[in-house]
Amino acid sequence: MYDVIVVGGGPAGLSAARAAALKGVSVLVVEQEQSIAEHVRTSGVTWMTDAKELGIPRELYNPVSGYRFVSPGNKASIKSSSPEACVLDVRRTYQHLAELAGDAGAVLRLRTRVIRPVLDQNKRVEGVMLSSSGVPEEEVRAGLVIDASGFHSVIAKDLGMAPEWVNYGVGAEYEALAENVREDEWYLMVGSAYSPAGYAWIFPVGGRRVRIGVGVGRPHSKANPVGMLDRLMLERPGPLAGYGRLTPLEFHYGLVPNEGLRSRLVGNGVALVGDSAGQGNPLVLEGIRYAIRYGRLLGECAPDALSYGIDLLKQRYETVCRNEVESKIKAALRVQSRWLGLDDAGWDKELDIINELSPQEFMQFIRSDFSTLTMARLATKHPKLAVREFFALAKGALQDVYGG
Repeated sequence: MYDVIVVGGGPAGLSAARAAALKGVSVLVVEQEQSIAEHVRTSGVTWMTDAKELGIPRELYNPVSGYRFVSPGNKASIKSSSPEACVLDVRRTYQHLAELAGDAGAVLRLRTRVIRPVLDQNKRVEGVMLSSSGVPEEEVRAGLVIDASGFHSVIAKDLGMAPEWVNYGVGAEYEALAENVREDEWYLMVGSAYSPAGYAWIFPVGGRRVRIGVGVGRPHSKANPVGMLDRLMLERPGPLAGYGRLTPLEFHYGLVPNEGLRSRLVGNGVALVGDSAGQGNPLVLEGIRYAIRYGRLLGECAPDALSYGIDLLKQRYETVCRNEVESKIKAALRVQSRWLGLDDAGWDKELDIINELSPQEFMQFIRSDFSTLTMARLATKHPKLAVREFFALAKGALQDVYGG
């Protein structure tokens, strides 16, 4: 018997576990892999302000201040005076979060799979059935179960809270040693030569290491990102030619939801967080900052929910999350739908617009960190007509979200 069971040892689950344990409740984290972050499923991009605010140690990320874009017939380059983005050492970051959770008192069980939720006579979740190597099925009970199992939402799906994602991204990447690399510069590559519905990337991890990947949006394309990635590594189109000899060290593969927040984040005895909840930025399919932030919020609220009822989580966790990010995510989805519909000529024109953005404007946009007021100002006062139209799209999307 535990107060809280967390399903999934990723950034959302580990952050929730630590926050709840620091409040004095007993916490079990169940992770099916043999080690935390045994398989890396994300490229690890996030933002400097979030890394600092969330307390990620400086040695666990590589700062980036140069942002280059390549389309079939165009290029764009933006340079900030100081680093605005960064690339995480994903495995070490997750294991750092696991150390924090363990130090706070959470119990971590590896190589353990959740089979199904356990329900009482009122259909309330009161625990989970577990299975681990060499151990018969066992029932573990808790006052609250947190589904932080990622894309597959294993608990929420069993409860009918989480239908299969229809829109999602599929990504494949190599982490490789590069003969030539600039540690402070990333590339995003768009158009049919790189991905028919998505983009390819080169992200510097630090030193000579880079992550080279391809992402494809489903159901917009059925293309296989693994085959496309291998072709890029072989043919070295565009900026890849400048990196010299590449030596792959790891292969990463992952799925990320791309529909916005689930219709419910809190159920009867259960709460969703991270990719299970759809907490991610659609423009570049990054969500680690949301996973940690809302994992912590959920964990902090858990003890009071155990004492005063699950409805408290709807008020202090779900409502807060929706108020802070739902409109931004929905507006970003509208912008993304435009990008997914661009052909090669359309991307060439889009890069003309990106070239006109200031570093601050670019970061606001790519982070999906915009409001109706900010977008309205940029859509009316920017000196370039094409850029005004670009921001007007986001302003219109936000107005659709807010109903005015």
